[in-house]
Parts: sequence; C-alpha cells; structure tokens
Amino acid sequence: MTDAARRRAEALREQIAHHNHRYYVLDDPEIDDFAYDALLRELQALEATHPELLTPDSPTQRVGAAPLAEFGTVRHPQPMLSLENAFSDEDVAAFDRRVRERLGTGDDIEYVAEPKLDGLAISVIYRHGLLERAATRGDGEQGEDVTANIRTLRSVPLRLMGDAPAFLEARGEVFMPVAGFERLNADQVARGLKPFVNPRNAAAGSLRQLDPRVTATRPLELYFYALGAVEGGTVRDSHDAALKALRDWGLRTSPEARRVRGSAGCLAYYADLQSRRAALAYQIDGVVYKVDDLASQEKLGFVSRAPRWAIAHKFPAEEARTRLRSVDFQVGRTGALTPVARLEPVMVGGATVGNATLHNLDEIARKDIRIGDTVIVRRAGDVIPEVVRVDFERRPDDTLPIILPASCPVCGSRVDRVEGQAVARCTGALRCQAQRHEALRHFAARRAMDIDGLGDAVIAQLIERDLVQSPADLYLLDWEQLAQLERLGEKSARNLVAAIAASRSTTLPRFLFALGIPDVGESTAAALARQFGNLDALLSADATRLEQTPDVGPVIAANVAGFFADADNLRIVAALRARGVQWQEGEPVAAVALPLSGQTWVLTGTLPTLSRDEAKDLLEARGAKVAGSVSKKTNCVLAGEEAGSKLAKAIELGVPVIDEATFRQQLGLPAG
Repeated sequence: MTDAARRRAEALREQIAHHNHRYYVLDDPEIDDFAYDALLRELQALEATHPELLTPDSPTQRVGAAPLAEFGTVRHPQPMLSLENAFSDEDVAAFDRRVRERLGTGDDIEYVAEPKLDGLAISVIYRHGLLERAATRGDGEQGEDVTANIRTLRSVPLRLMGDAPAFLEARGEVFMPVAGFERLNADQVARGLKPFVNPRNAAAGSLRQLDPRVTATRPLELYFYALGAVEGGTVRDSHDAALKALRDWGLRTSPEARRVRGSAGCLAYYADLQSRRAALAYQIDGVVYKVDDLASQEKLGFVSRAPRWAIAHKFPAEEARTRLRSVDFQVGRTGALTPVARLEPVMVGGATVGNATLHNLDEIARKDIRIGDTVIVRRAGDVIPEVVRVDFERRPDDTLPIILPASCPVCGSRVDRVEGQAVARCTGALRCQAQRHEALRHFAARRAMDIDGLGDAVIAQLIERDLVQSPADLYLLDWEQLAQLERLGEKSARNLVAAIAASRSTTLPRFLFALGIPDVGESTAAALARQFGNLDALLSADATRLEQTPDVGPVIAANVAGFFADADNLRIVAALRARGVQWQEGEPVAAVALPLSGQTWVLTGTLPTLSRDEAKDLLEARGAKVAGSVSKKTNCVLAGEEAGSKLAKAIELGVPVIDEATFRQQLGLPAG
C-alpha cells in the first residue's frame, strides 16, 4: 500500500463525512447524488484493493455487521428518565408555578420548547469522537444494544466533528418521516406483506431488526435532544447551549427547538406548533418544555425518577370525519351487547380506523347517531376509537335509526334490557357461544386461573367441537383430545394439560374473579374473600350481608347474590370443586386490622423489579384498596418509570408519592 492510497482514502472519508453532514444534518447539500456516489465508489474500490485501509468509522461500513441472534442488554451511563405529562394550559401553568416556587423566584423562567417526536428514545455513545454504542431506552436503567442498526442511519455520524469530549452520551429519538412511511407501506403492499400501522410502529420495528441490512433499507432518521453522561470538554451551562454543542459536533437536533419565556411563552409555542402539526414532515404528539439553565435543573432535581424541570404537553386526541356504514352488536362475557360502528376506513391518529365503539344505547340516543351519518371519530394513542359526535350539517335524508336487536345475534336467545340501565344483555348465558368464549378467556386469564396456552384460537376450537360447555369441562380434557386441534401438536397439547392441572391450586380471590361475576373485579373479589373467608360463607350470604363488605354497594351485592342464586352457576362451582380446584380457606378476616386497612393507593408507571400485578397483590394482601385514579382521598401513589397524569395529579393535590425502594422499606420487604 502506498502513502498516496492512504492519503486519498483519508481525504475521501473526510469529504464524504462533510457531504453527509451537509445533506442529512444541515439539509443543505453542496453536490448532487451522482457526485456523492462517485466519491463513495472510489473509497469502496480503494478499501477493496487495500483492506488494511478499512476503519470502523468509514462511511462504507454503514451496513457491515452480520445478522444478530438476539439483542444484547446494556446499562445506560445515566438513567434515561421519563417525563410527566400535561394535558391542559392549566397543567402547564401549574408546572411553571412549581418550578418558580422551588427555585424561589418570581421572575419568568427561561425554557427550551421542542416537538415531542412520536418515535423511539435512543442513547448513542461516542468515545474519542467515534461511535461506540447505541441502545434503546428499555426500562430506563438498561436497554437493547442496537449499535449495528444505528450505524446504518446516515443522519448519525460515525465520527464526531470539532472539539467533541472524550466521552459523550447523546440522547435522541429515532423516527420515520411520514413520506418515508408511506413509501415503505406502498412497498410492503406491493410485495404482498402487511403494511405498518403507523410511523412509530414502523420506526420501532425497523430499529429492532436483527439484520442491520434490513434496517438500512428503512427511511429512519434521528434528532438528538439532550446530553447524557459527558467526560472531558467544555461544560455547558444551559440546555440551549447543549443543543448547539450537539450541532457543532455534527449531531442533528430539531430545527423547531426554541427558547421561550415563562408559561405564556410555552403556551404560545404550543399553539404555533399545533397549528403547523399537519404540515410537519414527521409525526409529533405534543411539546416538551425544559428549564434552560442547567444549574436550575440540578437544583430542581427529580421526583419518582422523572425530572421536576421538564414536562411533556400532549396534544389532544386526533379526530377525523367519516361515514357510519352500519352497526353490529358484539356479545361480551356477561352477555352485554355492545354496539360497534362499522365505518368507511379513515386515517386517525396515525392508524387506519374502520371500527369504533358506540358505548351503549343511551350514548347513541344522547348523540343522536344514525346509520348513514357523517361522524367525527377520535383516537388517542392506543385507546379504542370512538364516535364522538355527528356532523348534523352533513346528515342525509335517508339515515336509519340504530335499533337494539330483540334476539342475540350469536345464539338467538332473548335480549333483555332492564329499565333505567344502559346495558342490554343476551339471556343465553353459557349456551351462547360468544359468552362462553369470553367466559373461558376470562377464566384462563393470568390474573384469574392463569392457564398458559389457552388462547382465543384454542378456545374457539374447543367451543366449535363442543368439547367445553363450561369452565369446569376444561379439567376433563386430555392431551389426545387437544392434539387433534389445529396448530396444536402433542407437545403443546401436553403443556396445556399440565397448565390446566397446575391451575387447580389457586386462591379464593383469584377463583372468585375467574367466575366472571358481573362488576366483580380483582379488588372486589379480594374484598369478598377477606370479608367471608371461605366460599360456603359467601354462597349463603344475602345482598344485605354482602353490602357489609368494603366497597360493595347495592348493585354489586345484587349481582353477587343473583349469580350464586342461579342453579347453573352453582352447578359449575360444584363441578370445579369436584374436579380438584382448591384454595386455602379460613375464617372471615374482615375484623382483623391489616396494616393498610382503609387506605387507598394508586399505581402508575413501570416499577424497576415489581410488576403492576405483584405490587397490587402486595397492597391488597395488607388491606389496601388499589384505585385507578388519584383524588384527595388517595393515601399514597406508588410511581415508577413513565408515570404520567396520575403522578401530575398527585403532585397537584399534595398526595404522597413514593418509589419502589421506599415501598419495599415501608412493607418490610427485601430490597429489589
């Protein structure tokens, strides 16, 4: 190899890196694609002739890694924190007020406002200017190693520019522009593949490809929004200065980021960006406000692993107009008929919506919804789409009223609607295949009898072949019967029989929940088990005695009493006990003073070691009620990663908030 070849390779790498920066970061190319490709081909030829010239940061090595068997797990140098959410102007004002109070100032605070990209959070580490590692956010403490895939993104430099520190962790968001998403989906359809639901899912799926060559074909981009761990180099004193430093080092930041002053400046920025949201090249779901001064950020600190110096101001749910073609009635576990709107497909909130809930007949009447109407459909995140209202100005003359069917659309049984109630129910009980399917699915659920492997497809076949009339019949199945089902071989059949057998040993709260008594959820089932201690005492209780159970009112008491007064239900309970389903029983424990009796707790976010279900079990076992929302009556909030509006509400109301470590300490549990 000659010195001339080495010098030429170095020059080519510098030129290509320069043009990459102009094109992908500054959006201001100096040369056309033909000239750029010529430079790249020349470098590839040099490296092929002289392999010793090849370096890890060469632009020819964007896709150089072999497919992975699986992603490794890496720990972040500093935790990647989640943000509290604001949903209204009042929430933003309250956030600004808390910041000023904690900083002890009456002056307006300088913030940096920037779009909240709807993508995937990422941490990228550079050591001595070279890209060393990239990882997804994961649980905040550790994430998936996606270095090989991040290297394929041309907007991410393999070598930093300027006076970059010796060690730099840059935080950002990987996303897929709308135009690229549409091209990708068109290609998916052309190849007979399933299109992606929305750009965020497409970005997440593309970044998590085990073969980096696949990721390289996907139109992914990345905006960096913060510094993580930094060693060496000049210390920045503001977030705005940190963003400028990222740009100086060749890292792309959002061109929409702005310094604003006070809550008024934040809200003005929000209104402006919301008005231009549809014209942006990428999807956003809100705005992020960060206190600009880094010393103030440090003083403000964190609460429950979320910074006190930043907040995400979410946009309202997206809405779209479409036509209501027809209405179907779906039958649920308790026989409730739920009206479902069948719509002309429309894009709402980044997904194509063809169905939407109408809730119940009272809501239909209140909104005056008719078949043939032009309706407004709303979808927020992963929430089920709903019909919000009718566009009466577009109502045609031939609309049809939505009428409750007299008989069940599944089994033909009579449909009853109690006067004064919004819900109509099929009277077929387990004779109705729809109710039987939902009852079996509920019975087998993880929080009920926890029968692993008994999914929808298996349940449907069991019902279709008339092998199971009630949950008790599950305990009569053998593996030979199950092995005859489609896509269920001998091994899976034996595993399912073993899972069914293992479920025979359970707890009374789980058993009561699994029975599917109307309005009896996990908390109520646990309360009934504590109140009566054993099943026989509960079976003999009338509605008046049932109402003595904490949080059991007249409606639930009537449902429980009615359920156990039904001869068919009693036969099923007896059959379950006869077929070996058992639990530990005891005397009523309602009079025993449990340590958290009378307290109401709320869980929010992702805990480091405990699942939400495990934390709930621990609380309920000590007498606490676990509620779904925060109020002035809430005694404590247990918060983890990605805690949202519940955490904000707790802070606003002054409700105590603790993390898992404190929770374990209070309950006398070993450290996680």
